[in-house]
Amino acid sequence: MDLTPLDVRYQEFKQGLRGYAVAEVREYLAQVADRLTALTEENESLRERIRVLESELSQAREGEADLKRAVVAAERIARDIKQQAEREAELIKREAEAAREQTMQEIVAEMKRIRGDIESLRQERDLFINQFRALLEGYLTSLDRYKRP
Repeated sequence: MDLTPLDVRYQEFKQGLRGYAVAEVREYLAQVADRLTALTEENESLRERIRVLESELSQAREGEADLKRAVVAAERIARDIKQQAEREAELIKREAEAAREQTMQEIVAEMKRIRGDIESLRQERDLFINQFRALLEGYLTSLDRYKRP
C-alpha cells in the first residue's frame, strides 16, 4: 500500500476514551506529511538524476564503443601503412640493387674497353717505335754510306 502525504495529512483515527489530543495528532501528522512530501520530492529528484546519469552513461558507453572502433581502425590503418611502407622499401631496395648491378656491369664493360684501348695504343706505340727505329736505322745506314768514301 502506497502512502502519500495527503493520506497522512487527512488520516482519521477513532477516538477512544482516553484518546490522544486531536490537535497534537493533527500537528504531528502535518509534520510527517511535510517530511513525506520533502522525501517524495527528493526521491523524484534523485530518480530524475538517475535517468539523466543513465542517459549520460549510455552516451559515454556509445562514445567509448565509437572510440574503441576508431582505435581499432587506426591500428589497422597504421598496420596497413607500415606494411605498405615495408613493401615500398623492399621494392626501392631491389631497384637500387638492380641499378647498382647495372652500373657495376657498365663499369666493368667500360674498364674492358679502356684496357682494350690501352692495349691497342701500346701496340700502335710499339709499331710506331719499330717503324721509327727502322726509319732511323735506314737514315743512319744511308748516312754511314755517305761518310765512307
